[in-house]
Amino acid sequence: MKILKLFITLSFLSLISCTSVRVNADYDKKANFEAYKTYAYFKSGIDQAEISDLDKKRILYAIDDVMATKGFAKSETPDLLISIFTKERDVVDVYQNYGFGWGWGPGWGMGYSRAITTPEGTLFIDIIDAKTKELIWQGQGTGYLSSNTDKKEERIKEFVSKILEQYPPQQLKK
Repeated sequence: MKILKLFITLSFLSLISCTSVRVNADYDKKANFEAYKTYAYFKSGIDQAEISDLDKKRILYAIDDVMATKGFAKSETPDLLISIFTKERDVVDVYQNYGFGWGWGPGWGMGYSRAITTPEGTLFIDIIDAKTKELIWQGQGTGYLSSNTDKKEERIKEFVSKILEQYPPQQLKK
């Protein structure tokens, strides 16, 4: 019975970890984030992102949606430039069965291992001061990816919204 409870707990934790996006952000503590109201995309940075053009569009549309809810407007003469960068790696999980069986007796048997490979991606969103061309904020989100087109769009929106929850940073008053 303990093994069954352990299996259920691990399965539940595995499901939770597959759906969450782990985020982190860093910023220039001397930047005046209250002064920034407009943005545009840093085209050369966006062009270097090694993902499909369709995924780039999905990310940029999601950024537009979140920035609009935060009161930012796109502009030809922006205060901020936004760039993205992506990384992808395969995470391999190995599950082992040691041959314990269920039934009337202690069903011993041959054990086996099973490996499951899942793609994990990291999305970086860089926010650059348009005048000084210096990085003032960087957010990153890491989580499992989906190849299903319908789920992919939702997953990208989740990544972007969770990353940009931390922008602008809540600076401590001195």
